[in-house]
Amino acid sequence: MNQRPGNQLFDAYFTARDMREVFSDQGRVQAMLDFEAALARAEARVGLIPQSAVAPIESACQAGHFDFAALGEAIAIAGNSAIPLVKALGKQIAANDAEAERYVHLGATSQDVMDSGLVLQLRRALELIDSDLAQLGQTLANQAERYVATPLAGRTWLQHATPVTLGMKIAGWLGAVTRSRQRLQELKPRLLVLQFGGASGTLAALGDKAMPIAQALAEELQLSLPDQPWHTQRDRLVEFGSVLGLIAGSLGKLGRDISLLMQTEAGEVFEPSAPGKGGSSTMPHKRNPVGAAVLIGAATRVPGLLSTLFSAMPQEHERSLGLWHAEWETLPEICCLVSGSLKQALLVAGGLEVDAERMARNLDLTQGLVLAEAVSIVLAQRVGRDTAHHLLEQCCKRAVAEQRHLRAVLGDEPQVTAELSAQELDHLLDPAHYLGQARTWVERAVAEHSALTA
Repeated sequence: MNQRPGNQLFDAYFTARDMREVFSDQGRVQAMLDFEAALARAEARVGLIPQSAVAPIESACQAGHFDFAALGEAIAIAGNSAIPLVKALGKQIAANDAEAERYVHLGATSQDVMDSGLVLQLRRALELIDSDLAQLGQTLANQAERYVATPLAGRTWLQHATPVTLGMKIAGWLGAVTRSRQRLQELKPRLLVLQFGGASGTLAALGDKAMPIAQALAEELQLSLPDQPWHTQRDRLVEFGSVLGLIAGSLGKLGRDISLLMQTEAGEVFEPSAPGKGGSSTMPHKRNPVGAAVLIGAATRVPGLLSTLFSAMPQEHERSLGLWHAEWETLPEICCLVSGSLKQALLVAGGLEVDAERMARNLDLTQGLVLAEAVSIVLAQRVGRDTAHHLLEQCCKRAVAEQRHLRAVLGDEPQVTAELSAQELDHLLDPAHYLGQARTWVERAVAEHSALTA
């Protein structure tokens, strides 16, 4: 069987196919060739090269014309991908038009080709990520509204706390998604910029045509022209990586919550089921949170990759040795991991299976103790805070020791019944009546999402 070399076994699990295509060899090479074609058009526009040279250059700027294996071998000697690519491009052009070959890559440096090509890839990556975030946001908004009044135990320090709602929990995930979308929008003007500085950043080789060419090149690539070349100023890329790190972490939070809610002891919310999904090689009964595992895995891996980007920031002078090289596979891998996490999050969020009855039973596992605060707050207004707190504390201890429901213990306590009627106690010990602003938080999160989407 003829198979392509490479590490592909886990790609479908951890990476979205469309993002892997962006950062495939084909995607990388085509982005650099798009720069070269645009450079030729820009230089022809300002009269630096003849218009007749543009068509032969453009025709050769197709990734399918190149041998990636041969390029890879050449990169190992040249030290970057642009040098052998430009050389191979020149040969392609010269085979059909020797005159046009003279004008290839004129005035540019290798890093111009690679960085501007990377920005073109990142633009597409950003589009894919933002599209998935928008879809995930809408899915979460729908689910938050659906379960806005579905009570479940709040959990602090992994212990039962006061009741919340599933909708409120989902709204928390939604808020993080919305903020990530806002961050991506805010950084676009800083990220989507041309890299064009020539040998040392001065564009001296282009003389007085340098700035008109730079402007024309930016227009051809539909990028902004920055205040200056950024060969060794890497904050733009690190900012983007940082936002991706925040996205990975927020999705990891979603995955962690889902996995905990799926635990046998909880059994409240589940990933959608499918034939063969989440099974065990030995235990037929298993239903593992395989989607959540990707979210948690990406949230674990991305910070280490992001630290590489930060470590590579103090680059030397006008061109870096090694630090620039450390970025080449790092930022693309972050993009791929986040893309895979988003795809899994969409599957998980869209098909949540909710057991509201189990939530209700779990809420009563402590036999009313999670609502002791509700009683204490009301009682405090009648007998004082310290007295009420001490009284409820003693009743809780008695309920645990006697294995009785807190409602029964409170009903037997004269100091409580002297202040609170049976009807009041029943009301206070109903989780549905102690949900605070849960509905408001859902409404606000959905409104924020809708405002961004409109």
